Amino acid sequence: MTHPMLADDAASGWLGVAIEKIDDGHATLSMVLRPEMMNGFGVSHGGMIFALADSAFAFACNPAGSDGSSQTVAAGADINFLAPSHAGQKLTAVADRRSSNGRSGLYDVQVFAESADGAQQLIAEFRGRSRTIPTRRSTQ
Repeated sequence: MTHPMLADDAASGWLGVAIEKIDDGHATLSMVLRPEMMNGFGVSHGGMIFALADSAFAFACNPAGSDGSSQTVAAGADINFLAPSHAGQKLTAVADRRSSNGRSGLYDVQVFAESADGAQQLIAEFRGRSRTIPTRRSTQ
């Protein structure tokens, strides 16, 4: 599955993000943890988990069929890490809009790690606050 935003998203590309599902207000993304994504304790760096959750948040906020006159960006976000994950594990981030009022929105993202037997473990919960702004047009 593709999304126009993914074409210029170098960060999600470097992470190896795959789009599993996108609807208005929802996105499911996945990635496989690589050795260079581990911290000094041998578990995934929290920034990698945050980045995946943040990407899912961004795709849930910006439906593929928008007219391009506005974009929805993060106004703030926080994350709670619940369990470790390791190199080779597939992570899945599931983002859902909880509230939308005017130009502001609230989104929750759950991040799961898949074990060798295919079981899913919740490893993080992310909450994002969004703001819809006019798209800036180039003046060149």
